[in-house]
Amino acid sequence: MTYKSGFIAIIGRPNAGKSTLLNALLREKVAIMSDKPNTTRNNIAGILTQKDAQFVFVDTPGIHKPQQQLGRVLNKNAYMAMEDCDCLAWIVDGTQPFGKGDSFILERIQSLHKPCFLLVNKIDHLSKENMIKVLMDWQNKYDFHAIIPISALKKENLDELLQVLKQALPEGMAMYPQEMISDHDENFQTTEIIREKILFVTKEEIPHSVAVVLENRRMEGGRLHLQAMIIVDRDSQKGILIGKQGSMIKNIRLAAQKELKEKFGCPVDLELYVRVEKNWRNKEQKIKEFGLDELNDD
Repeated sequence: MTYKSGFIAIIGRPNAGKSTLLNALLREKVAIMSDKPNTTRNNIAGILTQKDAQFVFVDTPGIHKPQQQLGRVLNKNAYMAMEDCDCLAWIVDGTQPFGKGDSFILERIQSLHKPCFLLVNKIDHLSKENMIKVLMDWQNKYDFHAIIPISALKKENLDELLQVLKQALPEGMAMYPQEMISDHDENFQTTEIIREKILFVTKEEIPHSVAVVLENRRMEGGRLHLQAMIIVDRDSQKGILIGKQGSMIKNIRLAAQKELKEKFGCPVDLELYVRVEKNWRNKEQKIKEFGLDELNDD
């Protein structure tokens, strides 16, 4: 039996459903999700191992027009994944028309000369007639390796997607142990879960000016003790995050503790602090310090 393995970069605009797709394919939460653009900041590999293949899916930040240095770094992280992968899985929102952002991504794809699969997401929101029209419109844009309609949220057509992707993977040995599902450690996953809860609890009040740094982690008496620092870039945001009589930070802490307890299978005590680092998203040193720039300097 021929064994296949390779890297597949999941790319697309912000909010197209990249992280939802990764979690659905792995049947486990590896990437955090929210309805806010640029929730994903790091390239996160999700590893799916089958008896005859190993898929290494790389969830990337949404490619967008950056407003700060952080945005430029996020785009750079996505471009690195595109260049290093064996094939591309470009996920688009089937309910949205082709726009400037898509045109920009398409130019990048054309320059790479790699197999590119177009995944038309959110088909559960389209009638059959509309879906056919959307697929035909995309077919005229580029000579894709294949166009696959999916619903990442409803897990529709994902088995078919894996079959098609497998054919494009190179022959080779498994690159990761069978039990491994992500290339990021538990500390990274911990800070991401905390950040997800911040985005969920604060709604529109705290934009993407938040970073989370794990300061301390220790196991004691069967309990996991965690201390994390939440970084914001304005004093007003610190006030919002803490909330009236500490109500907002308490809700974030309790929500994060609950998920971390389920993840690690033990009681979790989480302490959260908030620090202001003015304009950190435009400071390269801070972006590196908070673990968001995965590249070496050019």
